[in-house]
Amino acid sequence: MMNWIRHLDQLLRGETTRIEQLRAEKFDVPIVGLAVMIDLLGLIYGACMGAFAITGSGSGHLMQIPATMLKVPALFLLTLVVTMPSLYVFNALVGSRLSFVAVLRLLISAMAVTLAVLASIGPIVAFFSVCTTSYHFMVVLNTFVFALAGALGLAFLLQTLHRMTIAEHFGSSMPVPTASELSVDETNPEANTSGPLQAVDGYVLGPHVKTVFHIWVMVFGLVGSQMGWLLRPFIGAPDQAFTWFRPRTGNFFQAVLDAIWHLVK
Repeated sequence: MMNWIRHLDQLLRGETTRIEQLRAEKFDVPIVGLAVMIDLLGLIYGACMGAFAITGSGSGHLMQIPATMLKVPALFLLTLVVTMPSLYVFNALVGSRLSFVAVLRLLISAMAVTLAVLASIGPIVAFFSVCTTSYHFMVVLNTFVFALAGALGLAFLLQTLHRMTIAEHFGSSMPVPTASELSVDETNPEANTSGPLQAVDGYVLGPHVKTVFHIWVMVFGLVGSQMGWLLRPFIGAPDQAFTWFRPRTGNFFQAVLDAIWHLVK
């Protein structure tokens, strides 16, 4: 367990995604270990998210908390299963030679980063859960938190994919870049403090790569949003009885717009 936590910490600090690290050891992260961390972090955020149900303004159903704790990690893992093949194919179309396992490691690492961000914001969500009386505010707040965590996770995915591609090319027949070209002081590893979201100086993604990646991001966002809609309720409406799943009516975007409208009217 401590080894898995250490791997996650190295991802967050950018130690695992340094180009010299990728060239030397590839992207060797524990798939099972990070999957377990995704589950644990999802349980933490799920508890914070479902806490509104036990307040005076919530649904009052205690089962909403364990239900949400199970649904948050399920949301991300199911989205991973659905979108993983498309990322591999899209990545292959732009000329990458990364294997299916390498792409899987990349995607599950990005989700681990996303869940780490979610779990870190969880106490704030729990605070507002016990302070506010507005169900619609909690819907909008959690939607914003998920969007923020997802954006950071996808930024990690893009930058790491870029670094893996650079390391892959430079590890073959192409000239190896100098330390200055990679903004890395190879004589002093401690001086390299670039985070996992920082772009590599002097190397930019081609326009076709960005286009394909942006298309995949939209696909990922749509799948994740719809998956969340299928797994609802996560918070528990105060005027409805507890149930594990709601009927398939409406859609995610309509529900968010309705929640915003109730806040501003």
